[in-house]
Amino acid sequence: MLHRHRIWLIPALLLTAIIVPFLIWGDTFESLLSPDAMRALFEQNRRFAWLLGIALLVADLFLPIPSTIVMSSLGWLYGPNTGGLISSTGLFLSACIAYQLSRHLGRRLAVRLAGEESLTAAAEWFSKAGGPCIAISRCLPVLNEAISCLAGLSGFPQRQFLTAALLGSVPTGFVFAHIGHLGRKDSTAAIALSAIVPVLLWFVYRRISPSNARPKS
Repeated sequence: MLHRHRIWLIPALLLTAIIVPFLIWGDTFESLLSPDAMRALFEQNRRFAWLLGIALLVADLFLPIPSTIVMSSLGWLYGPNTGGLISSTGLFLSACIAYQLSRHLGRRLAVRLAGEESLTAAAEWFSKAGGPCIAISRCLPVLNEAISCLAGLSGFPQRQFLTAALLGSVPTGFVFAHIGHLGRKDSTAAIALSAIVPVLLWFVYRRISPSNARPKS
């Protein structure tokens, strides 16, 4: 019974590690990286703004970077298509780095903290619901990093992770880049769309994927 309680220790520690920087430096980063400040930063570094945008989205793994502002600013500078492509790339790379770091460097620590049985239980859960959770998490602050890390720790299959992360990152990146291109400040509809579309795409993928085809009798 103990491992059933300890299984929550890992996500709790991950969320704590991610939330604490927000609590300490969140206001500072929001003021430094406000929409106007972000646009000015990209404008001043127009030649390398695309690389700076990707770097900021990846840095969101470790720092309280307002990723939606980064993506909307990329859309403002480059337009909805190029800005969306850059934003999607940054989101996808962020997910891949979190997954790989957790898979190769974090598992031993996770076993010591929660036990092998807890990770086995997490792997079973991810095998059932991991894909949709990974896809939808790409548009959610804080949870996107935590879910990617948990996927890596639990040994979620790499190919499925990459697919789910891609299906979540692309709609999110293009939606927020489009919002920035249009100059809209209300992102409620964008968040809703970014949450719904990735899940629908994941279920379409699972339905048509050859690996899910039933063997002929």
